[in-house]
Amino acid sequence: MKIKFLLGILLIAPIFGRGQFESIPTLDSLVLSSFEEGKIHKVWLALGNDGFGQPIQVPVLIAKGNDTGKVLGLTAAIHGNELNGIAIIHRVFSSLDVTQMKGTIIAIPGLNPLAIANQQREFVDQQDLNRLFPGKEKGNRSQQMAFQIGEKIIPFFDYHIDLHTASFGRENTLYGRGDMQDDTLSGMLRILEPDIIVSNKGEASFGEASGLTLRAFAMKKGIKSITMEYGNPQVFQKEMIDRGVIGIVNVLKWLDFTKGETKMPPAKNVCSKSYWIFTKKGGYLEVHVTLNQKVEKGEHIGTLRNPFGEVIEKYFSPEPGIVIGKSTNPVSISGGRILHLGILENLP
Repeated sequence: MKIKFLLGILLIAPIFGRGQFESIPTLDSLVLSSFEEGKIHKVWLALGNDGFGQPIQVPVLIAKGNDTGKVLGLTAAIHGNELNGIAIIHRVFSSLDVTQMKGTIIAIPGLNPLAIANQQREFVDQQDLNRLFPGKEKGNRSQQMAFQIGEKIIPFFDYHIDLHTASFGRENTLYGRGDMQDDTLSGMLRILEPDIIVSNKGEASFGEASGLTLRAFAMKKGIKSITMEYGNPQVFQKEMIDRGVIGIVNVLKWLDFTKGETKMPPAKNVCSKSYWIFTKKGGYLEVHVTLNQKVEKGEHIGTLRNPFGEVIEKYFSPEPGIVIGKSTNPVSISGGRILHLGILENLP
């Protein structure tokens, strides 16, 4: 872990270092009234210090319209190997005509810079930032990072879209999570046109949590927040990025940040809940279903073999549902993920 921490410090300098960005200021806090209207602003925001006493900096893009209005927040890569959202934010901002825009868009294309530099999911102490909010001002490394995000960034938002992907060894559909009983959140999700929507109020879909997800934390502050999952880790996927850009541009129209009309598409494949199915033993796993596939109760979804090719176990769907994500790594110890099953509402 110490080696990874040092690598993070050494690698982050060329990736996010000051040399090539000397004209971009580093701020300790954001004061929106200090940014000129009708322009896009680029700043670094300091969220604590690294091992050399230098700021841990996140890039911040601020598009400030000519008319006062609401604030939309876009956050990407709170998990450092989930990169499609970074490219989505870049392309959304390149498409903006800020002189014709109402309100403000604040985007952070890289919320976990040390993990991005290390090409890993977790923060430098191997903790998941997205399970730690609100964090602690005097806590451990991850708790302080979550606290800084929660204090310096999230309170500005009226609306929020948190951009994710699957993690290593897995792949995802394009799916969204949010409370479909809330008209605003339901509208945002529908306009983004995911393949699947999991309706919930911000609970973590899996993993141990000592705190809240970023979305749940934002919602407790009265922010209209949703999560979008765009495909696979550690890659830029053109189809996912294209769909993400189109969706967010349409959300900006629907929320009246930009001009133009957008149609409200019907919600597809709304799930009342979702969960992962796990192996009971270890071996080589073959998953037999595809993303977005609807499965029946008892349908054969996976086979586990030993090193000699003999079948150890077969796995079957415990109930009808739809495949949201699945394992892509054949090497599976006991308790390994097989697939992420969504339970559809209004089954025939």
